[in-house]
Amino acid sequence: MGTFIDGRTSQNASTANSIAIPITLLNTPQLFGQIGLNTQGTTGTPRVLLKGTISLQLPLALAGITITIVRGTLITDPVVYSATSTFNLSLLAPQVIAFSADDFNPPISPQLVYTAFVSSNLLGTIRVGPESFDGILVSD
Repeated sequence: MGTFIDGRTSQNASTANSIAIPITLLNTPQLFGQIGLNTQGTTGTPRVLLKGTISLQLPLALAGITITIVRGTLITDPVVYSATSTFNLSLLAPQVIAFSADDFNPPISPQLVYTAFVSSNLLGTIRVGPESFDGILVSD
């Protein structure tokens, strides 16, 4: 690996069932985590390593959940990672989604901001916690 430059965590909910935030608009991204990484001292090739979890209570129907991570603050900023998971309607307990993403050689500015969004293709999806999003910046 390289030299550690900075690391940050966005911990929206620390424990199971500690929040109840409904996703009220279909296929509309909802922010659940955001971090800013200080780039001072970055030399060589920078790499950002991102990971996180989000727990959702799903309606009793086939639901598609999409996690999208952008470099920036808006869903229209450059997408670093996007994945959709489809869950079976027979699962009654909250579902935990874990993800891992990398941003290789991002353009260096004084601070790199990453934002994590979640969306659902079905009404009745509720964010229940825990929710965590974190990242580190390393360079050669």
